[in-house]
Amino acid sequence: QVHLVQSGGGLVQVGGSLRLSCAASGRTFGSDALAWYRQPPGTERESDRDIVAAFGRSPDNKIYYADFAKGRFTISRDAGENTMSLQMNNLKPEDTAVYYCCEDWTQGCTYWGQGTQVTVSS
Repeated sequence: QVHLVQSGGGLVQVGGSLRLSCAASGRTFGSDALAWYRQPPGTERESDRDIVAAFGRSPDNKIYYADFAKGRFTISRDAGENTMSLQMNNLKPEDTAVYYCCEDWTQGCTYWGQGTQVTVSS
């Protein structure tokens, strides 16, 4: 059963922008602790190293960004549409990775999206 459906991503040149989306499939998000992770080529996904951006739990819903994402990436959500997005600007070759959305990252991710390839060419 697919719980999170991702869209977006693709191939972009250095300095370009991409937007990723993640939708809860046929349901509402079970947690407000949503996050984006990425898995660079040739690596295993590691929660501490590879988190990109995240919403903390209620009531604060504080937004977290990895250092490499600050100033370039923006995480957002539309509660009415049950979607979460990641706007990525000024992309660099080192941003090349498979990007995953995650539900309830504070509990080790209850559900993962299917993954979306982002390739930044120089």
